[in-house]
Amino acid sequence: MQTGFLFVLALVSIGALAVDQSKFRTCDQTSFCRRHRHQHSQVLYDYALDKDTVKFHIPGELSEAAAGAAAAAENAKDEQSGMWQSLSNRILGGSKASDENAKDPYVRGPPPTVTAILRNTAPETSTGSKTEHLEWSVHAMADGLVRMRITEPYQTPNAPYEKARVTYDELVLSSDSMAPAGHAQLFPAGVEKVQELVGEAHADNHMALQYGDSHDVPGMLLLIRLQPFAAFLYRESDMSAGPIVSVGEKDMFHFEIRRHKDDDGSGNEIEEPEEEKEAADQYGDTPEKEIVGYWEDGLAIYADGTREERKVEETDTHRKLTEDQLDREGMWEESFQGHPDSKPFGPMSVGMDIGFPGSKHLFGLPEHASSNKLKTTTGPGQEYSDPYRLYNLDVFEYDLDVPMSLYGAVPLIISQSLATGTAGAFWFNPSETFVDIMDDETNNGQATHWISESGIVDLFLIPGPTPQDFYRQYATLTGKMPLPPMFSLGYHQCRWNYKDEADVYNVHGKFEELDYPYDVLWLDIEHTDGKRYFTWDDRLFKHPKEMQEKLWSEGRRMVTIIDPHVKRDNKYYIHKEATAKGLYIKNSDGKADFDGWCWPGASSYLDFTAEHVRSWWADQFSYDRYKGSTPSLFTWNDMNEFSVFNGPEVTAKKDLRNLRGDEHREWHNLYGMLFHRATGEGQIRRSGNNARPFVLSRSFFAGSQKYGAIWTGDNAAEWSHLEIASPMLLSMNAAALSFVGADVGGFFGNTDAELMTRWMQAGAYTPFFRGHAHHDSKRREPWVFGDEVMVRLRKAAMARYALLPHWYDLFHEAGVTGMPVMRSMWMQYPNTESLFGVDDQYMVGADLLVKPVTAPNVQETVVKFPSDDKWYDAETFALVSGSGQQQQHKVSEIVVPSDIDTIPVFQRGGSIIPRKLWLRRSSEMMKTDPYTLYVALDDDQSASGFLYMDDEETFQHVAADEFAKAHFSFSKTTMTSKVELGVGWVTSASTMASLRMVERIVIMGLDQSPKSIVVSDEARLVEFASYVANGTSIVVIRKPEISAMLEWSLDFLY
Repeated sequence: MQTGFLFVLALVSIGALAVDQSKFRTCDQTSFCRRHRHQHSQVLYDYALDKDTVKFHIPGELSEAAAGAAAAAENAKDEQSGMWQSLSNRILGGSKASDENAKDPYVRGPPPTVTAILRNTAPETSTGSKTEHLEWSVHAMADGLVRMRITEPYQTPNAPYEKARVTYDELVLSSDSMAPAGHAQLFPAGVEKVQELVGEAHADNHMALQYGDSHDVPGMLLLIRLQPFAAFLYRESDMSAGPIVSVGEKDMFHFEIRRHKDDDGSGNEIEEPEEEKEAADQYGDTPEKEIVGYWEDGLAIYADGTREERKVEETDTHRKLTEDQLDREGMWEESFQGHPDSKPFGPMSVGMDIGFPGSKHLFGLPEHASSNKLKTTTGPGQEYSDPYRLYNLDVFEYDLDVPMSLYGAVPLIISQSLATGTAGAFWFNPSETFVDIMDDETNNGQATHWISESGIVDLFLIPGPTPQDFYRQYATLTGKMPLPPMFSLGYHQCRWNYKDEADVYNVHGKFEELDYPYDVLWLDIEHTDGKRYFTWDDRLFKHPKEMQEKLWSEGRRMVTIIDPHVKRDNKYYIHKEATAKGLYIKNSDGKADFDGWCWPGASSYLDFTAEHVRSWWADQFSYDRYKGSTPSLFTWNDMNEFSVFNGPEVTAKKDLRNLRGDEHREWHNLYGMLFHRATGEGQIRRSGNNARPFVLSRSFFAGSQKYGAIWTGDNAAEWSHLEIASPMLLSMNAAALSFVGADVGGFFGNTDAELMTRWMQAGAYTPFFRGHAHHDSKRREPWVFGDEVMVRLRKAAMARYALLPHWYDLFHEAGVTGMPVMRSMWMQYPNTESLFGVDDQYMVGADLLVKPVTAPNVQETVVKFPSDDKWYDAETFALVSGSGQQQQHKVSEIVVPSDIDTIPVFQRGGSIIPRKLWLRRSSEMMKTDPYTLYVALDDDQSASGFLYMDDEETFQHVAADEFAKAHFSFSKTTMTSKVELGVGWVTSASTMASLRMVERIVIMGLDQSPKSIVVSDEARLVEFASYVANGTSIVVIRKPEISAMLEWSLDFLY
């Protein structure tokens, strides 16, 4: 059967395929989105915050007003016994953490600062109840962060919402780093402080929460409008600027409370689609031919080698309703392309509008093949007709410039504005989510409308005000990126598939012959025994350990692919053990293991939401379990959205259950990240918790930065896909996913020499650098285009390897500060508005400006240089753009050369960047090579930079403080190095000094040539040369005999 299936696959021509958007739902085809977009059902939701239930929760402090409110609420408890019992159990003084966890066992992080009840005052509610209400809490946190949670009134006896809705704090949030605010003060409605904020006429309808890290430093103020409910976040240091974020101001807040199906409460009959007959193919038609499999586009493959043709079906099958009518279709069951969704818990969606007054530049919401700046999706002049969708999917050959979902989702949005600086919102909800972007002329800003299928309203407001502040704050919530091993920052060579050991040796040997640097050679799914992961095809890879050891002996590692689907074969040890232990996702009945179709054919899927399943998976990477693996073998996780070829939208039905009984719809967007996490843990375990892992994932969620690298998926060998790569990667970096890249050359199709050259040049300046190709694509290793092209490609790769010390510095910085590695221009120049929307050039860290060439036949390129700084060509050292105080926050557009041998890259004046210039064939061979420091001077003849050093592969830099960090500074008369030594390297620094030498210092822009340069402590003259290159004065110090591990000072005498 397997052989026949592979034969059928061989008959399928990939070149004729492209993404079929009809197999992916739009908002209009999705009942919960259709029901609430454009305020379609807003007449059912009109929330007011009940000031009589407000409770202030700072330990040891209880305002008189809050105490009175608690007493008043207690007197009313008979009328609202279930509601008040729920509230008091959760929030009143004396409640233990265990009590709160029993009520809502999923919540983590600092306790609430203020709580109250939100009442739905609409004449007709979604449940029909006149007492419909929600529980609301605000959690004031350190560093200006604030969390707002809105839930049903849990533990109401016999209610459908008696048990808490499942949330996933423990799987996503870094709760150990989330601390409560140092102080907080609640100003009840009507008091003088509130009158000062909103005026006497409106004071009774507002209250305010003031909080911060210290009473002595201006903090934050959250202004709360009681009815209709809304909240506005201000910075106390700049109240006159107005709110930086608004919540609910547009009255788009909704929360579909759980109800019984036979007690809908609406008074209207629920119209449900007729039950469709299920059949073997995805459309419910009885097949006339034998189906032997499904391709990645979800269409059937028949035994005679033909393929199922996509049927044309109506896209708008729901009732046509006016704006005044309510859309109740799809609330309890709906179907898409023959796949029914049973919705046993009924409608459970939540939504909210979040506004950014004074801001016209919003970023985030990856992953979409679109511009970095988010486009409007509704309202006058809308650029897209559908909202941005966040629902991880296996999208086969994705389209460009559309808001449809791709492989990953991060529900984070960032605002950048001259008026309000940097601010943002993290909508913590892993269920399917749609986000509308709209202009808001009432406050010269933009607003967003979030609609999620399930979960709760769990919203973190991130105040900034600078990009550095914002990313530090966001890292508090979802974690920082650990430092990857150095080799992973080198070049990776991949193909679907290197067919056997001989092919591997031939490719590796050619790289060796040509002195072409690379670090990792990859194997795709065909290396396995019939798509059984953790195995080898013993006909093609008879000696996998020897193969890995051969490459490792010459400084190279290998990567094999391991996907989450497990072949349903009782003789396959992984499947047999997983079945026996009950580790698989279940069907909607919660009993039988789910059976879906992926590369191996019939497949089961492990439940990575369960800790014991992740732990079991991690154990499979031990060397005695993963036969043929060695310490130089690492992992690639693909198809982890998760992909099911014969499922709705090429994924699984939403009513599947995990082992805890939670529906798939609740945790869908988490699955890929948790798979990524478990795989990384496996690599760590196999090394005795000593070696850093490297795992590449296609799917991701907020927090994926903690687990490894990510790539942009199945791109194409087209100029348009090269052009979109930078905006996509910038969008991912905006969401703090730094270790990202796009397949060099494009995965699908055939690239020509020029496109390959430009893509290699661009890829060399992105965080993850891998060449990859589909098995139907022509071979495209660097030498196949001829010697002239190979030399150009090698030059690009050599530039990457020379800068490896700097890339390593930036990844270290990201792990400490949270700042992205690949930065949009606004991140480095947040006061230069004309750069906010630029996404065809970017910063690598703070000091390198890169403008990839993304079109054919280009000889010159226009670069937008921030006039705040000087800019030097990184290759020729020419001063390209100057600076001056009168040019602050301005931009100079300059035409620069960019012929086929050149990628425009520029070093910022005022920076010092380390490089290693010896030509080596891998990063492993560069470990003890000496450094060259490139000093680019600013107007004040000054510069600074740093160099971070450790063993580049283990956790000893954390476990034993074995590291060093050299801080370089230059003034006109002195260059110094101050070294921060970790405790573990203090005693060995002097002996290690000879392995970390500085062999050369290149100084650009020195306005006077020195007569001599002296090593201060030794009174030793050093050799140097002065010259002018491309109009720039250059001083080169050769062999100064100084070490990056030791402190030193150079005196410049004039």
